[in-house]
Amino acid sequence: MKRLYLMLISMAVFVLVGCASMVTHGEVKQTGSIVDYLYPDAKTAPQMQPSVTYLRPPVRVGVAFVPGAGWGSGPSEADKSRLLERVKAAFGNQQFISTIEIIPTQYLRAKGGFENLDQVARMFNVEVVALLSYDQVQFNDSNELSVLYWTIIGAYVVHGDKYDIQTLLDASVFDVKSRKLLFRAPGTSQIKGSASMSGFSESSRIGRLEGFNQAVDNLIPQLQNELDKFRERIKTDSSIRVENKPGYRSGGDWGWLSLLIAMALAVLFQIKSHRA
Repeated sequence: MKRLYLMLISMAVFVLVGCASMVTHGEVKQTGSIVDYLYPDAKTAPQMQPSVTYLRPPVRVGVAFVPGAGWGSGPSEADKSRLLERVKAAFGNQQFISTIEIIPTQYLRAKGGFENLDQVARMFNVEVVALLSYDQVQFNDSNELSVLYWTIIGAYVVHGDKYDIQTLLDASVFDVKSRKLLFRAPGTSQIKGSASMSGFSESSRIGRLEGFNQAVDNLIPQLQNELDKFRERIKTDSSIRVENKPGYRSGGDWGWLSLLIAMALAVLFQIKSHRA
């Protein structure tokens, strides 16, 4: 009987050690680098050739995540699509945007460069592309309660492992034809949590996705702010010219001017009516 007990204890220890090996401690990272995608062979910082960029509102815009690398390679394609839908919804009502197309990551070839971006832009019929790059790091550690993992119960109920997930998103908006970076904006988040050994993998996976969701929450207002700055900058930037497409008339300052003129005419009409 004593031998049987020793055998059962040994088996339990073996199972727990096997489970513990499934929890990766230290630091793990997943990235999607815009530099690796657009400038894969660059030995030095790319030098942009001086040229004039022509924007023709209303523009057709594409949004996509750059190809990822490393552990996990970022959110699933379905999760990426949902994240991009949120970005699309935030900017879909802009008057100078005709359409926003969500481009699945599988159409972007790893280290494809601007040649691949040109192909994708033609395929989806877009003129401007917002590329989302990301850098997510997960730090794992064990707290003092992890000693209870040496009991069967502890592996399932004791939150002995902690995680700290830091996420950085960066949206870089390019004019495809001129290959010019128009503007960019970052979004960040930090998620902290803990879980039992048996639930650590699922809990940290949910935490990583929540990290991307919160980074998008942070990104959208900053992207809107940079877009507003860009619209002001192009009024004086000689390297960017705006030429409206046939039939399109920007509401901008001319809309307010028309409204003021209409109000002034209405006032004059009222004065004349009273005099008559």
